[in-house]
Amino acid sequence: MTKKYPWWDPVIGEKEKELVLKCLDDNYPNEGNLSTKFENYISDLFGSKYAVAVTSGTSALYLSLKALNIGYGDEVILPDLTFIATANAIDMCGATPIFVDIDPKTLNINPIEIEKAISSKTKAIIPVHVTGRPADMENIIYIAQKYELNIVEDAAEAFMSKYNGKYLGTFGDTGCFSFSPNKIITTGQGGIIITDDEEIHLCLRELKDQGRPVRGTGGDDIHNSRGYNFKFTNVQAALGLGQLSYLNDRITRLIRTHKIYLEKLQNIDGLQVLPFNVNDGELPLWTDVIVEQRDEMVDYLKKDNIDCRKFWYPLHTQVPYKSFNKKIPISANFSRKAVWLPSAYTLSDDDVLFISDKINQFFNIK
Repeated sequence: MTKKYPWWDPVIGEKEKELVLKCLDDNYPNEGNLSTKFENYISDLFGSKYAVAVTSGTSALYLSLKALNIGYGDEVILPDLTFIATANAIDMCGATPIFVDIDPKTLNINPIEIEKAISSKTKAIIPVHVTGRPADMENIIYIAQKYELNIVEDAAEAFMSKYNGKYLGTFGDTGCFSFSPNKIITTGQGGIIITDDEEIHLCLRELKDQGRPVRGTGGDDIHNSRGYNFKFTNVQAALGLGQLSYLNDRITRLIRTHKIYLEKLQNIDGLQVLPFNVNDGELPLWTDVIVEQRDEMVDYLKKDNIDCRKFWYPLHTQVPYKSFNKKIPISANFSRKAVWLPSAYTLSDDDVLFISDKINQFFNIK
């Protein structure tokens, strides 16, 4: 069988299987003690006061906005180049997503464009840390304080990545993470919100569980407010706790992969490896590059079973958001050039070297 080089592959180990089976044997698969244990583990890991586990990264963003009383008539600023879930979470609240352009050096939201887009209706900013690369939080915080705006960090791709020595997700009113299968740890689907604000925390607890401030019986419970069902089950928590036991090894592998790509690809004319300051704690979940002939390179690599993932289309070009009528040129330009290289932690050094050699071959023969 021909060897395959995946862009990403989730890995489920024996530890997770053991914990999930124990959960099933305990006959309590709903949200319970393991869910709380998982939340406490994450809050300790990030040094946050509170962590609230929910069904997905999207619901983490949605509930964060709801906890900040953002709804109909409000506007929320976000980058035009991100996964559509960021915009959809805003739409779920009844608010209006306002797309702004990106910094071509990082592909993250440009603070200059944020300030230009602020109106009397603006209530919040959602910076997205693309691939784990930090957005310019220093200037974003300055703008938010200047205009009295909330910050909800979309750190779905930035679990354990740092900015100025502090974990991403801990700068805003809330930080939102995803545990979908293409993240450094996975619970199948799932997400978590971290915050240091007690009022936000209590509101999130009620929002995720039918308005109950504490876990109830389903019978004579007190419901203090309107809420929903975004509970995170013991089964998911068991999977997540097992995944966390491999976290340090996975971090080491991702950094090693990025360093090899950087060394082998940095001198190619027509290709740019996007920056990560790994020595200061920035963690590349994946290695992403800008390639002038991206589609041709991707097709060339496929011949050797090397799988890449192209960047998203700009959000303002997607069908649900095409009514947004402002031009966003940098996002539109870089969307068609950006691609994630194979970054699975199942890849070996030799695998990454082979992929790098094939990329070099493409540029030598094109």
